[in-house]
Amino acid sequence: MKTLAAILAVSLAYAAVAEQPNVIVVMTDDQGYGELSAHGNPVLKTPHLDRLHARSLRLTDFHVAPMCTPTRGQLLTGLDAARNAAINVSSGRTLLRAKLPTMASLLAKAGYRTGLFGKWHLGDTYPYRPEDRGFQETVWFPSSHINSTPDHWNNDYFDDTFRHNGGLKKYQGYCTDVFFTEAIKWIKAVQTKNQEQGAKNPFYLYLPTNTPHWPHWVPQKHRDAMSRDYEQAEAAGKLPKLPERKRASLISYLAMIRNIDDNFGRLDKFLNEAGLAENTIVIFLNDNGSTFGPDYFNAGMRGRKTQLWEGGHRVSCFIRWPDGNIGKPRNISGLTQVQDLLPTVLDLCEVKTDARFNGASLKPVFEGEAAISNDRMLVINYSRMPHGFEFAAPDSPSIMRREGAGVLWQSWRLLEDRLLYNLARDPLQRTNVFDRHPQVVARMRSHLDTWWSDVKDVANEPQPVVIGHPKQDPVMLPACEWLDVFIDQQLQTRRADLKNGWWELQVARGGHYEFELRRWPREANLPLTAGAPAVKTTDGEFIEGKALPIANARIRLGTRPGQSCRVRPDDKHVTFKVWLPEGRTRLYTWFEDAKRQSLLGAYHVYVRKL
Repeated sequence: MKTLAAILAVSLAYAAVAEQPNVIVVMTDDQGYGELSAHGNPVLKTPHLDRLHARSLRLTDFHVAPMCTPTRGQLLTGLDAARNAAINVSSGRTLLRAKLPTMASLLAKAGYRTGLFGKWHLGDTYPYRPEDRGFQETVWFPSSHINSTPDHWNNDYFDDTFRHNGGLKKYQGYCTDVFFTEAIKWIKAVQTKNQEQGAKNPFYLYLPTNTPHWPHWVPQKHRDAMSRDYEQAEAAGKLPKLPERKRASLISYLAMIRNIDDNFGRLDKFLNEAGLAENTIVIFLNDNGSTFGPDYFNAGMRGRKTQLWEGGHRVSCFIRWPDGNIGKPRNISGLTQVQDLLPTVLDLCEVKTDARFNGASLKPVFEGEAAISNDRMLVINYSRMPHGFEFAAPDSPSIMRREGAGVLWQSWRLLEDRLLYNLARDPLQRTNVFDRHPQVVARMRSHLDTWWSDVKDVANEPQPVVIGHPKQDPVMLPACEWLDVFIDQQLQTRRADLKNGWWELQVARGGHYEFELRRWPREANLPLTAGAPAVKTTDGEFIEGKALPIANARIRLGTRPGQSCRVRPDDKHVTFKVWLPEGRTRLYTWFEDAKRQSLLGAYHVYVRKL
């Protein structure tokens, strides 16, 4: 017979589990599968993430997109990138389809407090911002990385200006430290509010770091510590000889991960001290493959970020929930994907929804009631970077195509419908066996054909930037939203990449609009023709900006008559006024020289309804 103490212990444990769990998702940017000491890295030490690894369910065949925006959209919607429209990291193809529910909106609807701290990269204006997609507290920066084209001018990872709940706010400290600090403050605030209100609202924290994404700026103390470890590993013959510049970049990159590990340890310590660790689901994953793995250590895989080889999309995924009914820490084999995480989280939190997902809930697998089917096939597809295109073109690589896909089945990998590899015999994908296994090819090709027939009509449907909406007016249009043209770095702005493109627009309300064309953002306060001064930053340098002989500016909206205006040497912007009806249109801009030859488009356009 059970003792009273035992019955009480079981009852208390059941009560704890019956209370909805908190959810924390930490996702790092450009850290590969091999960049953990738990995965055999020969130089990097990650004790806090290793501890999480040891105490978690570990999805050992887990896949994302080889680029960050598609992974992020798939994580938050449970849908393939081809369906949610976030298929590229720039070029007007990052905007997450506006009416789709997200992990944040679904959990918020179920009573969760929701917060985002870090990298968003799914749209920077209404209705695509995180605060429009279910997040109640937000600290973030626009586009792909700190110091991207739409980011606050000269942000450099230290003491930067970020977006906070719709406004701008300057924060002291290194970016990753700031995001973890603000996240911990927010959790404390949620707990305090619950106590004051007598509520039990759980929280959902999304903490996507921008590190170790380029540029590889990091506090010197982390670089110094990493340099010592690196030199010791070199002396022991554990690392290949690299060119000095690449070696220095790799050390900084690994130092950024060391900093992430320290911050995760700080978060984990707080959860334990606050009594939150036991009933909090913690998920850790990477957004794509490593940017350095093939140069020094790639955990037995071929490929890197942006590639269909295994090293481009197989990443870490750890799930810890001590109070949950998910069994002891262990490896879970079988093909899984980032689209599985949203339905899994909803299932674990017992949140009901009518939303449909491409991913599958893994809760039955975690609880030992089911196994991942050997018949499961996954498709990875995304749009490529339009490098080499100075203007939008129908042949741009940023247009998703059927033949750009990878199909995964058991240990088979069908890439671009022309390469077949069997990882069980060839983990480094050196031997194409496409012609030797026609039945395998036929089965995987059939799956791809079915998948493509379902998504082809929406895969390349551009999402418009909205202007004139009461929830955000004025709006700044950056060049990273030019359709199928890549301008997404302040470095490109400074060196004056001579490109042009158009913005897909949705006019929310008909009326008169003012369009302010600039080469430099407002806060740079520079003339159109001027260069920009070189700037020594905390851990690097911004190059000198190039002067341009801009003498004329032009604008056109859709098929409406265009306008032009002379540019004086001291002009910092050129302003046009246009009447627009409600609905879809396109915005074209030109900066020209004295001979009316086009130089480039306006990198920044500020739009407001008059």
